[in-house]
Amino acid sequence: MRNCSLTRLLLHKSSRTFHDTAKALNQQHLSKWKATLKEELAVIVPNDRENACIYRVPVNMSEVQPDAYAPTIISIGPYHLGQERLIAMEELKWKFFHRLFRPKQPNGVELHPAMKAMEDLEQDARRCYWDNAEQHSKDKFVRMMLVDGCFIVELLRELKHNNFHCAPSVQRWMLPTLRRDLIMLENQLPLFVLQKLFELTKRSEESSACLEQLALCFFNPLLQSQGDVRAVNAQGIQNTLHFLDLFRQSILPFPKNLSQGLNTSKTSDSNNAAEEGIDMVRSITELMEAGVVIEKAVNCSPLDVRSQERWLKVPPLYIDDHKGTLFRNMVAYEQCHPKCKPYVTSFLFFFDGLINSTEDVGLLHHKGILHHCLGSNKEVAKLVNGLCKEIARDGRESYLCKVVHDMNTYCNGSYAWFRAGLVHHYFRSWVVGISTLGAIIVVYVSLIQTGFAFVEDPKNLNRPFYHDLIHCLLLPLSHLFSFKIRNEYEDIIWMYSV
Repeated sequence: MRNCSLTRLLLHKSSRTFHDTAKALNQQHLSKWKATLKEELAVIVPNDRENACIYRVPVNMSEVQPDAYAPTIISIGPYHLGQERLIAMEELKWKFFHRLFRPKQPNGVELHPAMKAMEDLEQDARRCYWDNAEQHSKDKFVRMMLVDGCFIVELLRELKHNNFHCAPSVQRWMLPTLRRDLIMLENQLPLFVLQKLFELTKRSEESSACLEQLALCFFNPLLQSQGDVRAVNAQGIQNTLHFLDLFRQSILPFPKNLSQGLNTSKTSDSNNAAEEGIDMVRSITELMEAGVVIEKAVNCSPLDVRSQERWLKVPPLYIDDHKGTLFRNMVAYEQCHPKCKPYVTSFLFFFDGLINSTEDVGLLHHKGILHHCLGSNKEVAKLVNGLCKEIARDGRESYLCKVVHDMNTYCNGSYAWFRAGLVHHYFRSWVVGISTLGAIIVVYVSLIQTGFAFVEDPKNLNRPFYHDLIHCLLLPLSHLFSFKIRNEYEDIIWMYSV
């Protein structure tokens, strides 16, 4: 018994010693961790990404349509540099580079100033990339800037009239693909790099066109629209960061219309519409059933949607194989760049709401608003409805907030609600419409026959109710017949002429 008590005492002391030791170690570890954390907080981490404007497309967006964000034939910038499938076009880059700095040519361009300028801009250019720029050495990065930049500058000069014959090294099939690749978010060079090379390599006999004008002329076929004046003369475009940003700014609504939409969105009614979100956009079928008059807008920018009472004017939209790539990259840029307003995203959400079926595509095409060269209306509906997939929606930032609010207010009115129900149930197709019209005619004729039955008894004419009823029934036929009712000697004298 005494041995058992002694054993328990020893175990208790051992356990207490163990816990005290563990507690001391934990406190020591916690003290070291706190000291380390304080040291890390004391270090000022430079934010090199605050000037970034060329981003990696977010994974959730790229998984929807991977081919829309990856270049097909040419790599520009560090993100896709050295990829095996793009090596073939490096030869074309060097052809342009050699032609630009070819020795012993009259009025030739000096290589050394261009190299020196790229070395000076190297750090600023690196800061424009959100990711993957630091893995390249200085020499490799400067070489990439010089070769890629000179290729783009010379390509724009030679193709300023969009004629591939002016660029003998560029084959016919390359032009659409080059435009598609050079507009991608991950395939950009900072615009200040291109502007510097453009100035240093400018020849004395060259026209006065600026780099922005040449770029917009080169990319304008992607838009297939002649409505935007700025797509030709680059008016109203400032502080552009790269080609995608430049082209995006060129298709924004004109500043006057844009400011009206943004200012109106601050009102209480528009804020209520914003809370409903851009999801509340009705399809074109619903709008037309409610009596909204939809027309194609002319002489406006490609994103300039306008509304007034029950009138809605929508700019034409051209859909082809490459248009999906253009819009997806613009949306990705707007989602990544904090200083960028989501104008293109709002417009695509609006169009997404207009199209809920293949019938909606057909109606928009009939109105001259939607044009496409795809196989069927079903493919167009699928493409448009997928452009904003996996995109965060915020109606409060939409410049179309007032348009959506005006359309919803009109459609929620009693007249529009009654008309929409009538059209949807009784006139949704020409077959149903003819059947409904036939039924209305039968009922109307039956009512007229009932009226004539009362007329046969002259005493009924002295009753105001039946007298007014006959006038109401014959009113729709007043444009075919002229009649006169006389109560002389309780007889009815009908005088009609066809």
